[in-house]
Amino acid sequence: MTNLRRGAILVVVCLAELLVLLDNTVVNVALPSMGVSLGAGFSGLQWIVDAYTLTFAGLLLACGHLGDRFGRRRVMLIGLAGVAVMSVGGALATSVGMVVAARAAMGVFAAAVFPATLALVTITFTTPKGRAAAIAVWTAMAGFAVAIGPTAGGWLLTHFSWHSVFWMNVPIALAILVAARFVLPESRTNAHGRLDILGLVLSFAGIITLVWAIVEGPRHGWVSPTTIGAFVFGAAMIAVFVWRETRVSNPVLDVRLFRNRRFSLPALSIAVAYFSMFGFLFLITQYFQGIQEYSPLEFGIRSLPFAAAVLIAAPAATMLAQRVGTTAVLVGGFVILATGMGIAGQVSVESPYVGIVLISMILMGLGLAIVQGPATESIMGSVDLEEAGVGSAVNDTTREVGGALGVAVLGSIVASAYTDRVAPLVDTIPDSMMDPQQKDFARQSVLTVLEIRKHDVPTMFSDSKDHLIFTMKAAALDGFQVASYATVGLAIACAIAVAALLPWKRPENGSVLLGWMQSPSSDETPTTGT
Repeated sequence: MTNLRRGAILVVVCLAELLVLLDNTVVNVALPSMGVSLGAGFSGLQWIVDAYTLTFAGLLLACGHLGDRFGRRRVMLIGLAGVAVMSVGGALATSVGMVVAARAAMGVFAAAVFPATLALVTITFTTPKGRAAAIAVWTAMAGFAVAIGPTAGGWLLTHFSWHSVFWMNVPIALAILVAARFVLPESRTNAHGRLDILGLVLSFAGIITLVWAIVEGPRHGWVSPTTIGAFVFGAAMIAVFVWRETRVSNPVLDVRLFRNRRFSLPALSIAVAYFSMFGFLFLITQYFQGIQEYSPLEFGIRSLPFAAAVLIAAPAATMLAQRVGTTAVLVGGFVILATGMGIAGQVSVESPYVGIVLISMILMGLGLAIVQGPATESIMGSVDLEEAGVGSAVNDTTREVGGALGVAVLGSIVASAYTDRVAPLVDTIPDSMMDPQQKDFARQSVLTVLEIRKHDVPTMFSDSKDHLIFTMKAAALDGFQVASYATVGLAIACAIAVAALLPWKRPENGSVLLGWMQSPSSDETPTTGT
């Protein structure tokens, strides 16, 4: 395969990855507009986001296995077509329920696309340095998509309605579908034996239940019977899944991989990194749009330094890990992450953008990229080529679970501090000034500051309104500080675990498995046809 062909494959794969990741971040920016247009409350808007997260995270492992078995390109093409069709459904939706259903279906098809992207990178670039460089590009694109989404979403909402965030996907998905059909090679394993349908069901049930418990924990309460019951059921499903996978001849996931520290510790590192990053983005979104009262486009533009930091650091860190070893780079990345989050916790209402806000964003982007690139390369280097899809799915699942935990846990910390101070003040506002639905939203999120400012308030209430807005902002920042310290502690703990348990010396062959350096063997069947 020529270098030109490899480059074309990498471009198409990264575009498919960008489509999947951009969709979620763009929709987040459109939530306020959707709430007004559809009459959605806080819970309804949460489900527009969570429906996608649940199906996407729950099916990553299953789709990665199906891609390995039946063809990675084939599964990706089905996923791209499905994303386009379901995006049309979201654009034409006229109620919150219809949007939630469309988003859930989009998550299903996005799960078919995502594991195939990293798997195809892994089988296309067969030398350690070439594969590390390609994974670095893939990693940089992932971080870039998370940060560029607010800018794209802000621009769309400035010129069009919220429907545009769904219509945008249709031509892009179709264009990538055509390019993938003609550019990407087909590859699959020569798997023998029956498909482990029960294993697929158990993995889906366990993961989706755990993720549901995480995202719904703040709403029901972390120690409520509902939340505890969901965690117990999800853990039981995962335990049964692990037990079964050790006893079938063709497992969905070879769980013995987790005994390999070069697989399990990098997977943990990605989960913690995305816990930190998604939590940080959740906090910074509220800071920019609620406390600084920026428009979605203004917020997006100011988040670009985060994207730039990821783009620059991901390739450099991944290639550096080839020289000095994964362990040293991961530890350094977590120290930078902790520093960035610690600085973010010092932000006040009066803090200028060019100062600790900008510094914290750059450090968070650098830390994420420095951890994710080498960790992903280590994970994919720990699996045989025939399990590339499953290895990619594990990488993606740990990221989704970590991100969901970051938003849920840090969001709960912020909400607790915020609600205790703000709710009593909101309750004193006359219903003639704010309806019950708006007041309920104001008790839960500082993002309602802009809506409160729009209300015409009699002169006698103007001082109380200004006091309410200042209290909302100050209370949110108090919660941010506590959340930042919790994240710093977690990042430092993970750095210590990696330093103590992950080997510091890199294998002499530059990879974890000898098979990693080899071209596809008889167990792997790449083709260029259909």
